[in-house]
Amino acid sequence: MQLDLKRKSLLLSLVAAFFATLGIYLGFWQVDRAAQKEALQSAMEQQANKPPLALNVLLNLNEVNEVLHQRVLLSGSWIARSTVYLDNRQMDGKVGFFVLTPLRLEGSDKVVMVQRGWAPRNFEKREIVPLIETPPGMVQIEGHIALAPSKLYEPGQSTPQLIRQNLDIEAFRGETGLLLLDFTVRQTGLPSEGLRRDWPAVNFGIDKHYGYAFQWFGLSALVIALYLWFQIFRRTFFRSKDAFPHV
Repeated sequence: MQLDLKRKSLLLSLVAAFFATLGIYLGFWQVDRAAQKEALQSAMEQQANKPPLALNVLLNLNEVNEVLHQRVLLSGSWIARSTVYLDNRQMDGKVGFFVLTPLRLEGSDKVVMVQRGWAPRNFEKREIVPLIETPPGMVQIEGHIALAPSKLYEPGQSTPQLIRQNLDIEAFRGETGLLLLDFTVRQTGLPSEGLRRDWPAVNFGIDKHYGYAFQWFGLSALVIALYLWFQIFRRTFFRSKDAFPHV
């Protein structure tokens, strides 16, 4: 009987130690993830505050990630015929299109895809695209280096049409024959040409990681507290009562 109690106590101790250790490990893992994302956010802000990238540097990039989010000032001419409208894109909680148009860079045959802004959708006539202005001739734009817009779920393959769900730069390069660069430019500035540019800030979910860490640390503390109460303090309390019975 005494041996069974010892085995049970040992098993409970091992289980408590396992879950307490697991909670502490996962808590620190979440804290580490939050620190990584804070560093990433800080690096992104530093990139955005750098001077605009020179055109010759832009044309000879080997690694896009080194200049992501950095500012650019570009001159070139729009290739209006290759404009695309990415459907089901939101801005300020409203659903519409992200409008992208290729820009042929001044003095070069290279082309960059520009995320020009957001336009509302006609939900009654879904095949109609909003009217936007695409000025002819030479234009100047300001923006930030960005990857292609994030891909949304799409059954089957994307078809080459004016309205589409996603844009794959490599596929679009083959579709149009344009010498597209491997990145996009997200245009910034006040609303113009029928487009809004209140681009949403990147949400790194840092607070979420700290919240998860608090939960894991709390779970670990609860396991330790329950173990101490039932295996140590409670037993000590009842032994004290047995040692000093009421007269």
